[in-house]
Amino acid sequence: MKQHFFHAYPAINHALSEVNQLINDRITIKNSQLHDALQQMASNGGKYLRPAFFLLFANINKSAADEQAKLVKIAASLEILHMATLIHDDIIDDSPKRRGAVSIQAAFGKDTAVYSGDFLFTVFFDLLVETMSSSPYLTRNAKTMRKILTGELGQMDNRFDLDQSLLDYYRNINGKTAAIFSLAAEEGAYFGHADHHTINLAKRIGQNIGISFQILDDILDYSGDERLNKPVLEDLATGVYSLPLLLALQDHRSKLEPFLTKKHQMTVQDMEQVQEIVISCGGVEQAKIIAEKFTKKAQDEIQSLPNTRARKLLATMAKKLLTRVN
Repeated sequence: MKQHFFHAYPAINHALSEVNQLINDRITIKNSQLHDALQQMASNGGKYLRPAFFLLFANINKSAADEQAKLVKIAASLEILHMATLIHDDIIDDSPKRRGAVSIQAAFGKDTAVYSGDFLFTVFFDLLVETMSSSPYLTRNAKTMRKILTGELGQMDNRFDLDQSLLDYYRNINGKTAAIFSLAAEEGAYFGHADHHTINLAKRIGQNIGISFQILDDILDYSGDERLNKPVLEDLATGVYSLPLLLALQDHRSKLEPFLTKKHQMTVQDMEQVQEIVISCGGVEQAKIIAEKFTKKAQDEIQSLPNTRARKLLATMAKKLLTRVN
């Protein structure tokens, strides 16, 4: 597993290494194509953000220390779920790259990619059954999967929609991105034996982190570059109108409409013109301000957690994660 900003905290890094090892063990399969595809996905430098947040919230209360094996399995289930959704996203978007490398569907074909995503879902369910068959979080995970699908379907329904509202956008990202962050934080606190107040607080923190994370990712679609493993204008090309564009559309529709109405016929030059308009009209800056509000809310809520080492690490990680466009 590649080292990310977690490496500064040995306790987290050790646990994440166990998660990584467990994932590699579980994605071993006889079919050679699926095996190669899954190994490629697992080695492409995932940040393991969701397992990391889960483990930190689980350690808010030190009483969870004797349940490491169980916690590692649940943390792995979160990353497995995330990996499955990424593979299926790339199939839908026909994306040539993922995390700066060739995507599974581009490297192995859509049939292998579909089966790889499906196989990961079976591994996800196996881990849930092994760790929470008598827990209310078995149902909670099922509801989160439905929420993710609802967000993805909402995004699909809104493709190339010039009249998409900000509320539509927030509903979609609350499902497709914030749902897993929220689940990771909430069930981390629950399986770490935190009290009811802390569990609810963790759920809100995860949701706000997830929303801010997605908004910042959407900003990178207009201002990022390949060094960030985020190709510019990737979403725009597939008709996904994210926050910077939606904000620019509010007051500058007449400038943008001639390009956007071309839909799939937009050229690279058209998309670059849209990018220039969105930036010059303040869409990116306005989106940053909104992201900062969700970031601040998450950071303030983290300070309301019990005063432990895990809280300090959460605050540091959230700051680094949610200020990556500055």
